Amino acid sequence: MCGIVAFIGGRLATPVLVEGLRKLEYRGYDSAGVAVHAGGDLSVVRAVGKLANLDAALAKAPLTGTVGIGHTRWATHGRPSEANAHPHVSGPVAVVHNGIIENHVALRCELEAQGVQFASDTDTEIVAHLVARALAAGAQSLEDAVRKALRLVHGAYAIAVLSKTDPNVIVLAKDQSPLVLGLGDGELIAASDIPAILSTTRDVIFLQDGEMAVLRRTTRDGEIVLEASLHTMSGEPVVRAPKRIDWSPAQAEKGGYKHFMLKEIHEQPRAIEDTLRGRISLEGDDVVSQELGLTDAVAKDIDRVYFVACGTSSHAAMAGRYWVEALSRVPAQVEIASEVRYRDPVFTPRDLVVAVSQSGETSDTLAAVKAARAGGARVLAIANVLDSAIPRGSDGAFYTHAGPEIGVASTKCFTTQLVAMLLLAVWLGRRRETLSRERAKAVLDGLSHVPALMREVLEQDAAIRVLARRHMKARDMLFLGRGVGFPIALEGALKVKEISYVHAEGYAAGEMKHGPIALIDDAMPVVIVCPRDNHFEKTASNLQEVRAREGQIIAVGTQGDEELAKLVVQQGGDLVTVPACAPELVHLLTVVPLQLLAYHMADLKGTDVDQPRNLAKTVTVE
Repeated sequence: MCGIVAFIGGRLATPVLVEGLRKLEYRGYDSAGVAVHAGGDLSVVRAVGKLANLDAALAKAPLTGTVGIGHTRWATHGRPSEANAHPHVSGPVAVVHNGIIENHVALRCELEAQGVQFASDTDTEIVAHLVARALAAGAQSLEDAVRKALRLVHGAYAIAVLSKTDPNVIVLAKDQSPLVLGLGDGELIAASDIPAILSTTRDVIFLQDGEMAVLRRTTRDGEIVLEASLHTMSGEPVVRAPKRIDWSPAQAEKGGYKHFMLKEIHEQPRAIEDTLRGRISLEGDDVVSQELGLTDAVAKDIDRVYFVACGTSSHAAMAGRYWVEALSRVPAQVEIASEVRYRDPVFTPRDLVVAVSQSGETSDTLAAVKAARAGGARVLAIANVLDSAIPRGSDGAFYTHAGPEIGVASTKCFTTQLVAMLLLAVWLGRRRETLSRERAKAVLDGLSHVPALMREVLEQDAAIRVLARRHMKARDMLFLGRGVGFPIALEGALKVKEISYVHAEGYAAGEMKHGPIALIDDAMPVVIVCPRDNHFEKTASNLQEVRAREGQIIAVGTQGDEELAKLVVQQGGDLVTVPACAPELVHLLTVVPLQLLAYHMADLKGTDVDQPRNLAKTVTVE
């Protein structure tokens, strides 16, 4: 959540900061602000609402300095307001912060007892006061003051700090919240995520937990020199080579689509191709496994696969559970990470914990990873962001190569997570000798053809928009599925809720008669995931139960299924079909119509598709 941008260079800072914040809008925010060294002073401009409001405020009060920090805030402590917007100022110090200061109440009481007056309700303002107090007490430098302040702080943070007493320095620090440093040509930029820096540079250094960076501008022999130095919180120097990011700035743009979400739905075939690339053996019957960080002996030794995830990632994990049990015959379970962290879970050295997170920074999932490691379990991360916190805290990492996902409602990250789950299941099955070479080859060969089949599904975009127009005024919707179709139904319902603001629930189809059936009438659309898989007959029976109660049926089935067409179309329902493929693969396709249905309903209703209300892309707070 929230977004940080910091810049020091030879050009005006404000346009760079605002443009960087614009690239971070997908993270969700309700206010924004910048602080810039201008004319020997430190000037701050903040505004509630979208960045357009900050633009208007800056037009009235232009900032002309070349060193600055910016922030988009998603409210946690204190309502959205200009007073609660970042940057926060105390004396000569300005601070922007992502994360949560867990001991903020105690620190606030201590500072107030010393006569400090607070101007906001935020936990962040505490950091500004602590740094200012350290400077007043004789700290040797801004870096030293930040280090002393953070020794008193408990919680998650990524911060950027300026001081009017040292206009050529920005201090960064990170613990459990993402921060990346970009090394440009004659300028330095830092941000919460890669898209904010791509227009400046592709050479980046990922700060790790417990590290600080000092961005400094000096003059040597009459020339301006920019330096970035990394240290631990204790002051030990850190040497880390920069990495080159392949993403171009254009990848983070809409590419002609009306919304990022629609673009990302259509990018899914390419994202799956990239995720598969280099991960299937030359013989086509096994998964290349070096990056997993797990040995064949580990695969044979585990007693349980334990998935932890939140939101959309938890739905992908549920599909992974089905595949792992079916192909490798290992007992598997899925738990919501936020529940894991607040009970006393039992992890053992014979557990493989799979932590699934699009951003790799999800706070609850990271906490679950730490609990698993403490219990001796081996941990595998599935994430989309290179060198993010969860992969770094795991024994191995399987990166989904979806590229930047800007829309808050995840689409291509979800389908690439599904691919990663299926590859993991095949890898386990081959090593545990529960999956024959022939069947593995059939699954992997079929998986390689999924992108082409998905492109066929995407050709129905216009027809699904017509269907969406027919149902866009629904107040409630029910989504049903069996087997892997159940998490697909959950994901379809979540997408409708997230962006259309329509109450939608996903259910295992067999559970419909245990309650939800009471809600079905001629005003309720019921989406049924019903392809020709092992569950078809039972799911078709549930479909008939819906039809008997005059529910508005929207079925997702297999092309050429005349029996399903007779049950749906001839009875006045809507049918969307996907190409026939193996049962393990079909639900990589069935989710696409549900994504498109949710997108078009939202677009027709006029909601903010890419930045739905109250939601954030990267959830780094509880």
